[in-house]
Amino acid sequence: MDQNRTSMLASAIVIGGGVLWAFYWLPVRYLMDAGLPGAWGTFAITAGAGLLLMPFAFRNLTDLITGDRFAIACIALGGAAFALYSIGFVYGRVAIIVLLFFLTSVWSTLLGRYVMGWATPRMRIYAIVVGLAGLGIMLSADGSLPIPRNTGEWMALASGLLWSVATTGMKSRSNLRPVTAAFVFALGAAAASLVIALTLAPLPHIADLGAAIPFALGTGGLWWGISIAALMWATVRLEPARVGILMMSEVLIGATSAALLAGEHLSILEIIGGVLVFCSGVLEIWPIKQSHGAKNAVQSGSP
Repeated sequence: MDQNRTSMLASAIVIGGGVLWAFYWLPVRYLMDAGLPGAWGTFAITAGAGLLLMPFAFRNLTDLITGDRFAIACIALGGAAFALYSIGFVYGRVAIIVLLFFLTSVWSTLLGRYVMGWATPRMRIYAIVVGLAGLGIMLSADGSLPIPRNTGEWMALASGLLWSVATTGMKSRSNLRPVTAAFVFALGAAAASLVIALTLAPLPHIADLGAAIPFALGTGGLWWGISIAALMWATVRLEPARVGILMMSEVLIGATSAALLAGEHLSILEIIGGVLVFCSGVLEIWPIKQSHGAKNAVQSGSP
C-alpha cells in the first residue's frame, strides 16, 4: 500500500474511532449506576480488555521482549491518559471533559517544537493561542478563575497532556504490532485506573455486579480492544497533532449526545470557549493542507 493510501486509511480509522468514542461515556455512566463507582468501572473495562487481548499479544511475545522500551512505556502512558479521560466522565460533564481532552493538539505542537525540535508553521502558533483562549473562556464561564473546577476536569486536562506525550513517543519509536500495542495500552490504563479507584472510590460490592461484569467485558472488547488496536496501527502512521484533529468528530458528537441523552447543556461562554477549542483544531491542520512548506515537513516526518 502506497504512502498516500496508507495515510488515507489511517485517517479514516482515526475519524471512525472518534465517532465511536463519542458515545463511550454511555457505558461508563451505566457501569457507575450498576455498582462500579468512580474509577472502578474504567478498571473493569480495561482489565477485561487486557484479558481478551492477552492470548493474541502472547502469540507475539517476542515483540514485547525485544521491543523498544521507550515506545512500550509511551503506549502504556497513552493507556493511562485514556483511563483519566474515561474516569473524567464519572466526575464531570461530558462536553467539558471531551473539550479539555482535545486540547491535546496544542500540547502536541508545543512538545513537537520544544522537545522534538520540529518546525512549527505560523498557523499552528495561531492554533495554540486560539486553543488556550478557548480554554480560559470555557473554564471561567461561571466568573471563577480559569482553572478546572472539579476532579473530572482536572483528569481530562491531564489526559490530553499525557496523550500528546504518548503519541509523540509512539510516532517516533513504536514498532509493535497493533494487537500487542493495544494489550500494553490496556494494561497501562488498568494500572492507572486501579490506583485512582483505590484512592477515590469505595470498593464495589461483588455480589451486585452480575450484569456489570459482562457489560464491562463487551465494552472493553469493542472500545479498548478492536478500536484501540486500529488506533495503534493508525497513530504511528500519522503525526500526533493530526491524530488529535481527526478525532475532533468526537467533540461535536459527544457534546450533542450528552445534551440529548443526559440533559447536559453548556452556557453561552462555555459554548464560545468550546468553539475556540474546535477552531484551534481546524487551524492546527490548516498548514498541512495549504502550506507547501508544511507538506514537505510532514513528508520528512515532522508535524
